[in-house]
Amino acid sequence: MSTPRSVVLERIAYTLAAPVLAAAPNIDPTGPVNTVVLLASAAGIGGSVLALNSDEGAGRKLVRWSPLTMAAAVDVAAQITPGWGWDALIAAGWAAAGLLVLPLSRHARRRFRPALGYTPAPQLRPAPAPPVVPDDGADKFTQGVRHIWERAGMPGRTYVVKAIPHPGTRNDLTMLLRASEPGRPISGLSETAVAAAFQIDENVVQFVPVTQMAGRQGGPGWLEVNLTPDEAVRRRERPTDHEWWADTIGAGIIPGSVFVRKVRNTERGVTYWTAHMPDSMGEPRVNLPALCKALDASYEDGRVFVTLDGPDILVSVWDTSPLAKVYPATRELLTPDAEGRWVTGYLTNGQPARNRVFTDRGAAHGLYVAPSGGGKTQLMALAVCADALYGAVVWLATQAPDEKTRALGEHINRQGAGSLYMIRALRATLALMEIRAEMPWADGKLHDWSPELQGCPYSPLSLYLDEFLSAARDGEYGAEIMDLAEQVSVKGRKYAIGEKVAGQSIFVQDGFTQLLNENLRENCIPVVLKVAAKKVGGMFKDLGIAPEDIPDPLPRSFSKAEAGRIDRIMNGEPEPAADSNTGGAGWIVENKKPEILRTLFMDFSKDIGELFPDEIKELTAHEIRELEARDLWFDWNEPPRPGEFGPEPDEDDAPKPKGKPRGKSSKGAPRSDTVTSARQALEAIKHLNNA
Repeated sequence: MSTPRSVVLERIAYTLAAPVLAAAPNIDPTGPVNTVVLLASAAGIGGSVLALNSDEGAGRKLVRWSPLTMAAAVDVAAQITPGWGWDALIAAGWAAAGLLVLPLSRHARRRFRPALGYTPAPQLRPAPAPPVVPDDGADKFTQGVRHIWERAGMPGRTYVVKAIPHPGTRNDLTMLLRASEPGRPISGLSETAVAAAFQIDENVVQFVPVTQMAGRQGGPGWLEVNLTPDEAVRRRERPTDHEWWADTIGAGIIPGSVFVRKVRNTERGVTYWTAHMPDSMGEPRVNLPALCKALDASYEDGRVFVTLDGPDILVSVWDTSPLAKVYPATRELLTPDAEGRWVTGYLTNGQPARNRVFTDRGAAHGLYVAPSGGGKTQLMALAVCADALYGAVVWLATQAPDEKTRALGEHINRQGAGSLYMIRALRATLALMEIRAEMPWADGKLHDWSPELQGCPYSPLSLYLDEFLSAARDGEYGAEIMDLAEQVSVKGRKYAIGEKVAGQSIFVQDGFTQLLNENLRENCIPVVLKVAAKKVGGMFKDLGIAPEDIPDPLPRSFSKAEAGRIDRIMNGEPEPAADSNTGGAGWIVENKKPEILRTLFMDFSKDIGELFPDEIKELTAHEIRELEARDLWFDWNEPPRPGEFGPEPDEDDAPKPKGKPRGKSSKGAPRSDTVTSARQALEAIKHLNNA
């Protein structure tokens, strides 16, 4: 052990000062050296006097001043004693006393080191011995876990009561811990401390409270700890469906959802995942793009669809998008059942999408919306066939002739094209409502039509108006077409007359009246096909769909993008032609919530007669006689008849342009004597003002 520096310096000072004390008074008592010795001695005497008057620490202060005080005695003795022998002996004694006591280095720090004796070096306090665990005959596995626990210092002042390995794993186990001191709760133990003891990740450490049971205590002084590092690796690499859903889907894509089951339908090429939301979680929130990614599908493929039924969730994952499939129309699918429902197509979950030919309010109307090429005529053809199979009289009026409507005309009662044909069909329909209102039933009474009542004297009538909005804009007949269509939508259902309107829009600003829109919507199941993305929100809003139920636009294509684009670029090859294949895909709106569907396909390149009934239903003889009496039953493709649209003009009047109906002005306004609505009255007033 090295000597402190202060001790070494003080010893050197005493050794060098001793000869000076002995020689200075003998050589020159009045010399400068002896004068310094006397001054130092006087200072020591003064300090000693002050130390004697001090209240505390007087002895320690006297010892501190003792070298200077004793130096004065040595100087006086050296002057008195004869010769150098005694002087040297006295000075050596003074130096020895200083070397022994070392008053300056040992007493320079107040209240610290004693004047005499040896202070040992400080020692570290030994750690408290771990509590002794009694030998309870534990198995080897428990003893091994106890050894690891004791090596870690028994975290949280606990000891291992028992350790149980998990079957089929090397490192997973469950520990039962108890506080080392009876009656003390376990506190200060963390997952991090347990993980450090076993050198595993803290995320695989789980604490479980211990409940009291027969043969075992419980409460805060006990704790069960599960360590599952092997299980965590297996769950990450080979999770079960339940674990995968909880870790991937329930963790954020559909927050809080709980997996129920997974069902594979190989025949239809679809996998169904079902889940539900706990009562406390509220309505499901679905991140569809993230869900598609988690299911290894592209959002643009149209293969993943979600159906919500309150807290229940159905996720349908198709091998090939159901919207890209072709569902051939069959007579069986198009034949209405006892409830008047027939299959229009198939939903994305594989469920049949059904429309109807009647409702509990009477005959059903229809509303079919799609842009050009969206599958509207196909959809209308399906509805025409379903009505014919139901036994209804079917009339089809379209704004412009085409191949498909002509093919349909061969299997229904009447079919024609043009605004003139449409207005004649509407006039006859409106008159037929008056005729049927006076036709007695089998019981001799008059009734509003109902499919459940027996003894009806007439057959249902379905009037189809294709490209309706184009006809409603016609300068000659548009106003009356709109007015008559509105009247039929109000009262037709009571007389088994259903009005089916097909067009490219349902917006009032595009030609619909608000009343016509509402009547059709409330008495039918609308079908909307291939709507432009920017119009989806507004169109469904006008259909009365709640904002939270308005669907996202459909993808532009349901075909997977062809691989190898990089190779085509490097080889300078063109991209393959895009296949939109979205005709017939859209939404069916039942129960105020749109569902995505793909309609059936009627192949007009083949004979469609096998889909229709063998007999074409017609009006009764009574109805035809009454229509003829009103001059409304004839070939509606004829040119305008004299007086059909008002009185004939005088002979002096200039001839009207060819094709113009009688009773109309050059502005297309109806004559005042044929006004039947507020709109026609307004047009007549404008005509008079321009006369």
